[in-house]
Amino acid sequence: MKTRIPKRVYTEQFRDAAVRQVIEAGRSVIEVARSLEISEKTLGNWVRQVRCGEHPVNQAAAMRVDEAQVELARLRAENARLKVDNEILKRAAAYFAKESR
Repeated sequence: MKTRIPKRVYTEQFRDAAVRQVIEAGRSVIEVARSLEISEKTLGNWVRQVRCGEHPVNQAAAMRVDEAQVELARLRAENARLKVDNEILKRAAAYFAKESR
């Protein structure tokens, strides 16, 4: 039996900031999605909706709140990556210390 993953809820400001990074800053959907730790498909859907005119981007509200949220998400992703790198280095050091005896 599969366990269900709870659906994540994003604020309008967060969505707008993510979409602006793709459309205005020219970054790729994959790059932005990874930096914000969200699904590439989700971000792609948001960008498609904005480009088709289904969902207008509220730029004023997005700029106030989301710069900090975007930076926080980027730092969390970087922190997670560095923790993995650190763990790999610890294991490698232990392995080579054992080999040198």
